[in-house]
Amino acid sequence: MPIRDLKKKAIPGFRSEKQEREFWSKHDSSEYVDWREAQRETFANLKPSTKSISVRLPQSLIDELKRLANKRDVPYQTLLKMFLAERVREELREG
Repeated sequence: MPIRDLKKKAIPGFRSEKQEREFWSKHDSSEYVDWREAQRETFANLKPSTKSISVRLPQSLIDELKRLANKRDVPYQTLLKMFLAERVREELREG
């Protein structure tokens, strides 16, 4: 197996996240990073970005959600997100 040139290219500076995203969509990171020296990291404090939306629900459904959430000792909005995430995963699995 031939020995590859281990010299890596310098990563260019980027003026915006969009510019960086476009760059990496067209370039192979192995030309810039020696992945053999990479170490696994955990970013425990990162929170996924969220977006507020408005959803009109019947009051009776909200009341039922609140009752279920109270039993689980979680806010009803959190329980609703958990239910939605679970259902989306199921739908994606069923394809």
